[in-house]
Amino acid sequence: MSRARRLTASLVGLVLAATLVPGGTSPAAASTVQQGDEGTAPFVFVGNNWDGTADVIRPGTFRRVARINIIPDREERMAEIALNPVRLGYYIAIKFLIGEGNEQYVDDMYTSNDGRLLVVSRPSFADVVAISLKTKKIVWRFPVAGQRSDHMAVSPDGEHVAVSASTGNVVHVLDIATGKEVRQLPSGDSPHENIYSADGKRLFHASIGYVYTPLDQEGELLDSTKGERVLQVFNTRTGKPIEVIPVKEKLREAGLGNLSSAVRPMTLSPNERFIYFQVSFFHGFLEYDRKKKKITRVKRLPNRVPDMPRELYVLDSAHHGIALNPRGTKLCVAGTMSDYVAMVGRKRLRTRKVHVREDGKPYWVTPSANGKHCYISWSGTDEVSKISYRTGKIVKTTKVGYHPQRVRNGFIRKGLVKGLRG
Repeated sequence: MSRARRLTASLVGLVLAATLVPGGTSPAAASTVQQGDEGTAPFVFVGNNWDGTADVIRPGTFRRVARINIIPDREERMAEIALNPVRLGYYIAIKFLIGEGNEQYVDDMYTSNDGRLLVVSRPSFADVVAISLKTKKIVWRFPVAGQRSDHMAVSPDGEHVAVSASTGNVVHVLDIATGKEVRQLPSGDSPHENIYSADGKRLFHASIGYVYTPLDQEGELLDSTKGERVLQVFNTRTGKPIEVIPVKEKLREAGLGNLSSAVRPMTLSPNERFIYFQVSFFHGFLEYDRKKKKITRVKRLPNRVPDMPRELYVLDSAHHGIALNPRGTKLCVAGTMSDYVAMVGRKRLRTRKVHVREDGKPYWVTPSANGKHCYISWSGTDEVSKISYRTGKIVKTTKVGYHPQRVRNGFIRKGLVKGLRG
């Protein structure tokens, strides 16, 4: 995105920021691995946020085989929004403040283990829907608390999907087959990232606060205006937090008190002892040892935009995407504002490879189902790449829809594959 567009988005944010503040006018544990049922085939799904579509890609050839419409009910939803002044205000604010002038139709997505449903969070419509991969119609719809849906996670057994409600300050846990709510989990301001443990007994969750407000200058005083940011671990059976990590306190203890405490994407070591996470405005990532209860290492990566004001960082995201391979040896990292993806060895945190893609704005990283590659979305150039964890080389890049964000592994029933086109 050009500097002019970033500046425009920032100026719009100055005008509309108050609208989104709640209370205003109205493989291994590194990446939870689903197991597809017998009779399904593995595929890769790419959510094209500004398009309202999801592309279906074969893992082996990395070729797109289908495109699914995620907003078949757009006219109905828009009619509802037009008749509700509060919803309309949020819809406009989300479009210009978070969507950079575009609707946010597809944030996150997962398939059901039986390969029949694609479950998608739709921020602009403040809901989660399940779309039949056979009929392409909506099977169920769940409106989230508040005015925007965000990141999701699916339990390893495929029974539940957890979705963050950005302005509702809760995480909804839904039955993936029916869309019925199982429970709500309390969060801080702007619930965001969710990751299930490998056994499904824990849910790691982070809220990021008011990343859309313009108070982005460095320092703890202004950082405190960003709302309540929490990093916690829930017991998925009881819905109770069993571990709360005071990130700001841990940053101070590590001599990093000047960093934001908003935890962005994160990934877990295979034994779940270590959390590797990104924070707002920081070019790199941190390692947190859950046993020692402290930040043990800091990895700084290149900052290719040293003169860019923080206000021009899209949603405070210097980096937005990190994935550890199942062996726990290499991290694939998205340098969002610096337009690169980096491969980093975990043992010594040495940078192995950096791929720069001008105006690429990488947005997400996911390990492949077989653990040999990482997939990265280039939201600025409308592409996804397949990168070898072993060599660090880009194996193939595929063109997808408008502004790809989340990339997920999933399944489709073999009998439905031929019927997928678009």
